Amino acid sequence: ILQTNANMIAEIRRQFEQVRPETFRKIRRLPDGEEFDFDALVEAMIDMRLGLSLPDRVYWRRNKLDRDVAVLFLLDMSASTGEAIDESRGGADEWDAPGNPVDYMLWLRNRRGTEGAPRRTYKRIIDLEKEASILLIQALEALGDKYGIYGFSGYGRENVEYYTIKDLNEQMSEKVQRRIDKITPLHATRMGPAIRHSIKKLDEIDAKTKVLFLISDGRPQDRGYSREGVEKEYAVHDTRKALLEGKQKGIIPFCLTVDKAGHDYLKTMMGDMGYEILSDISMLPQRLPELYKRLTV
Repeated sequence: ILQTNANMIAEIRRQFEQVRPETFRKIRRLPDGEEFDFDALVEAMIDMRLGLSLPDRVYWRRNKLDRDVAVLFLLDMSASTGEAIDESRGGADEWDAPGNPVDYMLWLRNRRGTEGAPRRTYKRIIDLEKEASILLIQALEALGDKYGIYGFSGYGRENVEYYTIKDLNEQMSEKVQRRIDKITPLHATRMGPAIRHSIKKLDEIDAKTKVLFLISDGRPQDRGYSREGVEKEYAVHDTRKALLEGKQKGIIPFCLTVDKAGHDYLKTMMGDMGYEILSDISMLPQRLPELYKRLTV
């Protein structure tokens, strides 16, 4: 990925380096500095006329304000992210999985493909998520923001899965790179618990600006969480409630989805919180850094 996208990475890094803070705070009444602090100088002249000792703190200088941002990227690792990006999005259905655990594991193995199968020649949605993560990491390492990458999936209320790909307090390393390589489509899309756990992680971080960036390919759904009928919208409202809980803690929530039919539920789920539907899925690696700049500058 790094070799294939070398030019894009260089451009993204250049753009992010321009985001570095150029805001300064004036520090007054210093013994030395860039220029005279005229307020302090006038007071010094008055003291001198009164026969008082002459103060020496009559200078000021500008201190550069540090950028103080922490962002948590939450990646959808549901089974539908295994779709080829050039195939119809209506083809995958997480609800064709059998309820029996043994039958389910057999179904999942068949869905993923058996050992010895021909090497995949097409790109999946989750491959674009991985590619976007790697490109963004290159930019964030240059920028110096604190960031974490996590993945989620699940199969029922008692089987919520939350994966640490790069912890917020962890340095980028080959170990993190190996975790990114192992990101794979799993089960269903139980968003609420994963978002709440992410909020807890961000709440423990000391940063002025905190962003929760959700990357998904569809609506929240899971067995017993998003069935047809009366319960169908429960998952959407639970996800909205989880996002609002984060907003109340000063966290900026944002959802980027590749679901072209997402307007029907995103208006309810996100409300006045930010979201974007990516019409061209292949643009995910380029669009993600652009949105990050917009949210954190």
